[in-house]
Amino acid sequence: MACHTAEGGKSFAGGRPIQTPFGTIYSTNITPDRETGIGLWSNTEFYSAMHEGIGRYKKRLYPAFPYPWFTKVDSNDVTAIKAYLDTLPPVRQENKPLQLSWPFNDRKIMIAWNAINFHAGAFHPDPSKSAQWNRGAYLVEGLGHCGQCHSPKNAIGATKRGDPLGGGFAENWYAPNLVGDMRDGLGTWSAQEIVRYLKNGSNTIAAAAGPMAEVVRNSTSHLNNADLESIATYLKDMPSKSDVTDVAVVDPSSLANGKELYTANCIGCHFASGSGVKNAFPRLKASAAVQAEHPETVVRVILEGGQVVTTNQQPLPYQMPEFGRRLSDQQIADIATYIRNTWGNHASAVTAAQVAKIRKESRLSRTK
Repeated sequence: MACHTAEGGKSFAGGRPIQTPFGTIYSTNITPDRETGIGLWSNTEFYSAMHEGIGRYKKRLYPAFPYPWFTKVDSNDVTAIKAYLDTLPPVRQENKPLQLSWPFNDRKIMIAWNAINFHAGAFHPDPSKSAQWNRGAYLVEGLGHCGQCHSPKNAIGATKRGDPLGGGFAENWYAPNLVGDMRDGLGTWSAQEIVRYLKNGSNTIAAAAGPMAEVVRNSTSHLNNADLESIATYLKDMPSKSDVTDVAVVDPSSLANGKELYTANCIGCHFASGSGVKNAFPRLKASAAVQAEHPETVVRVILEGGQVVTTNQQPLPYQMPEFGRRLSDQQIADIATYIRNTWGNHASAVTAAQVAKIRKESRLSRTK
């Protein structure tokens, strides 16, 4: 739903721009329109797209469509997805051309990319683990394709297999790691906190923002409790990679400036203790997102503001104001540095140059 629906566009009709290091790819129309959508696709062709990254007429797909993850989805679920898509209202909307530079605009390049990076094959349960763990692994590694965003990528855009769920970039946001790190992972989260976050978009620790807010709204909030608990079971079994504590010393003047700015702009909701308000204003103290290896997400939330996801379970969201129009890059850098290094938090400092770059990639640059 999220990927295949453009802002202001019709559901599943495609046209959403997906930024990659190699240019812009636009999602395609997956409504059952017979001319511009997938109305004429057979189940076999749809299965090939999901499992092999090869669409109709042997057209090779780019991994912005997460077939490296969907390859794990079993044939019954693939058939069920196609059956559901066939019931949608057909929308006549031509797909937008790619905006990729040579040689990436030639789909034949995917033959080499797949040979190096793609490992086809359905999910195989681990017999040493419980049925609940295996169900969670199937959802996280396959249908949920969580690693598409939450894993680091190599120079050619492939997920680094040696660091699954270790944190990565998606749509100019940093998706924090989902492993057991205590400082910037899920080490301090209980299984029930994970369930609550995926169901409601918020818990006593964090609130979803950016692309993750769409994931909760369009996907995980609709899962049944058994599947959510399976996901939590699997994620809580992921070992920590390494809790990095040796980060650069923070400039005391930046901390002092950040404290003043925090007091003037943030303390009313998040309090002097950084504790926030349960199920209302996210906690900043001991927050994995705040202490993430890269500061993109926390800076973007300060710049653009934020809103707790509206779901059936969370019908009345709060709105965090945007500060990007009233505060300079240096001021936002100082606030971010302060909250990343106060109340026991420990993370690298944020610079004005980093904020300036993130500002250019944010919604603010498009709404001047």
